[in-house]
Amino acid sequence: MPTVNPYLAFNGNCEEAFNFYKSVFGTEFQNLQRFGDMPSEFPMPDSAKDKILHVALPMDKGSVLMGSDSQSSFGGPEVTCGSNMTVSLATNSEEETKKLFDGLSAGGKVTMPLEKTFWNAYFGMFTDKYGIQWMVNYDLPKQ
Repeated sequence: MPTVNPYLAFNGNCEEAFNFYKSVFGTEFQNLQRFGDMPSEFPMPDSAKDKILHVALPMDKGSVLMGSDSQSSFGGPEVTCGSNMTVSLATNSEEETKKLFDGLSAGGKVTMPLEKTFWNAYFGMFTDKYGIQWMVNYDLPKQ
């Protein structure tokens, strides 16, 4: 089976967002490249050179959260945050679920508080302070 790796796009604050995610997940960047690292045959304005071309943050079980800044600073489309994508985290314990939910939702908007559900899970949803939607789920042991 393939591994699904969410790839997030930002309007210039990718580095800020991924430093926040790094602080919550407690892992280090696997890769971080800036537009200024590209070969000189790909010219761009100085304002874009420090923006993130690609960042990869490893997560548990082999998945990687990835992202980049949009290329709007040199003619590409602006990123529009919407409701068409949600990052869903499957956790290993109630404690991990609460830690990730509390950490990632800080400064954002909780849309479903973390609680035990009728489908036998500890689950919550929120939009983080960068406009990314998240679901955190722990399947409770069967009684």
